[in-house]
Amino acid sequence: MASPPRSPTGWMERKITRELVTSVVACAVTAPLVAWVFGRVSLIAPLSNLVAAPVITLAQPILFLALLVSPLGALARFLAQAVHPLLFAFDWIAWAAASAPGAAMTVTTTLITALLAALAAAALVIACASRYPARPAIIGLAALTAMVVLPALSFSRSDGVEVHFLDVGQGDAILIRTNGGHWVLLDAGPAWRGGDAGRTTVLPYILRRGGSLEAFVLSHPHTDHVGGAASVLTAMRPRMYWDAAFAGGSESYIASLAAARKQGIEWHRVHPGDSIVIDGVSVSFLAPDSAWTVGLKDPNLASTIALVRYGRLRFLLVGDAERAEEDWLLARYRSELRAQVLKVGHHGSSTSSSDAFLGAVHPDVAVISVGAGNMYGHPSNDVLHALSRVGAEVLRTDEAGTVIVRTDGVHIEIEAKGDKWELAHDSSGR
Repeated sequence: MASPPRSPTGWMERKITRELVTSVVACAVTAPLVAWVFGRVSLIAPLSNLVAAPVITLAQPILFLALLVSPLGALARFLAQAVHPLLFAFDWIAWAAASAPGAAMTVTTTLITALLAALAAAALVIACASRYPARPAIIGLAALTAMVVLPALSFSRSDGVEVHFLDVGQGDAILIRTNGGHWVLLDAGPAWRGGDAGRTTVLPYILRRGGSLEAFVLSHPHTDHVGGAASVLTAMRPRMYWDAAFAGGSESYIASLAAARKQGIEWHRVHPGDSIVIDGVSVSFLAPDSAWTVGLKDPNLASTIALVRYGRLRFLLVGDAERAEEDWLLARYRSELRAQVLKVGHHGSSTSSSDAFLGAVHPDVAVISVGAGNMYGHPSNDVLHALSRVGAEVLRTDEAGTVIVRTDGVHIEIEAKGDKWELAHDSSGR
């Protein structure tokens, strides 16, 4: 006896179900790795993949064919143009899914979180393959819940303040963590084709440690300082964006302003005398002055100069300030420049760190944010010798990696390359 014909509707339902299960399993298996690298887990990915799969299924063979016929320029261009609408649709699906409310869950990427994510992934795979999926599904849901709840329960306040000079290669990204677990970010590292330090370094760094980003401060709009800003602003949504507002700027700078506007982040122009105070940490701005910057062509000379105070400790963060701006500071703030910790200007370039400026700051610790084997020859040997003459202990991110300076307001502890040591210094501020 012949079997009855299958319903087209039933076939479509089975296909959609099969594709959805495949998408869920793929997302679950990759979730621990994604959480560890990006500090986020997509909740909408199974559905967005379901929509995107047919588009990329059509696009892939055309792309491969275009690659095969690349010696035939005209035909290859025709195929590339033909696939463009599909790629546009694929990109739009990804954008629309990522923009949906609750599309992703932010997680604190500790070892415990990674293990919970792995447990949730394994439980989900078992549930999909089991005739009795309820128990593994409950276990997976419990693991996901713990990923969200445990960081909030285990979050603890520290007894002091930490300043983290991140290793972002040839660029700057400095994080201040208050004793209340709040963060202030000064610069966000470089960008490159297809990525940026905000996404790969700054965000994971904050998310692994927990706490909210309260403010972003930009020293100047060069890409090695603002490249990762848009990614950080979009993900962390700080309350404030402080900027010297130098006319013009890179694409990354424009993208950061657009991200701030989209996320409703308050934008502030830096003026000498402005300050931020969070959990007893004061970030005061000494420069730039608009009258000083009006005739400048080089954004380095209009770097935001931030003096961070906690207790008796002072950190002077000078972006890429060069000698002309150092002279401007000496003429107006010479007596206020003394700081125990100095972020050396312009990656240790010979155009910065004059003897007069270093003499006024007289740092105990000097941190140089610089990329290994960079094409500029940073840091300059002359600058290293000048720092040695004022008795500063020099730490370079190309050699030491990320440098962490902790203080209770009186003492200084340094962490680099996994080693910790206390520094003898004069904390009086003289």
